[in-house]
Amino acid sequence: MYELVKYEVKGDIAYITANNPKVMNALSGKMLDDLYGAFNEAEDDAAVKVVIFTGEGKAFIAGADISEMSTMTVAEGQAYSALGHKLAMFIEGMSKPVIAAINGFALGGGCEMAMSCDIRLASTAAKFGQPEVGLGLTPGYGGCVRLQRLIGKGMAKKLIFTGAMIGAEDALKYGLVEDVCEPEELIPAAEKLAGKIAKQAPFAVAVCKKIINNVSDMDVRAASAFEIQGFTSAFATEDRLEGTAAFVEKRKPNFTGK
Repeated sequence: MYELVKYEVKGDIAYITANNPKVMNALSGKMLDDLYGAFNEAEDDAAVKVVIFTGEGKAFIAGADISEMSTMTVAEGQAYSALGHKLAMFIEGMSKPVIAAINGFALGGGCEMAMSCDIRLASTAAKFGQPEVGLGLTPGYGGCVRLQRLIGKGMAKKLIFTGAMIGAEDALKYGLVEDVCEPEELIPAAEKLAGKIAKQAPFAVAVCKKIINNVSDMDVRAASAFEIQGFTSAFATEDRLEGTAAFVEKRKPNFTGK
């Protein structure tokens, strides 16, 4: 269905795999289009509750397609950046939780795509960085925006200004990823986490994602009001009635997403 992306659904988990290992899954315009299509497909599929996003071969996504970018005009460069931001914003804003299973290089645009996901698991072989200044560029898909929110302004500036590459353990220490495991354990770990999430009430999970993503820029009063709205919307669902009844009756709930 997609030229540069593998998309498959197993049970309630969608697997989206950047699949152009010859160029370490570089983010060409075509790759960005294919990824956008795959994530939209996962969002629209009612059977999908969680998405696992990874890369084929030695890289998650090694960065932008520099050979393609080197011949672009300024206007084309602007459109290329906008396309990457469109994908990152969609991943961040979709109702389904997205787990990045980072198997190798996640540099430049690859690091930015990983940061747009909800939870990041890294292989011990993973490498992270925003090396754009070494090309006379800035991060183009949200690196300056999201990296500081994850690891703080000072550390974000250090990594971006120097173009330094860090390993998985440093990424864990800085707060860029949530867990590190051996390469052969990466997908099983992502699947185990996805399975735990998939057992929860899907509407409630989606509302929690929306709240967490939106309240960080609000003052406490506005954030509290936003959380009350989210709680109320979940309270009105059939899943809330089922979940609370199951708790009282000491049984497992049967959530339907309604």
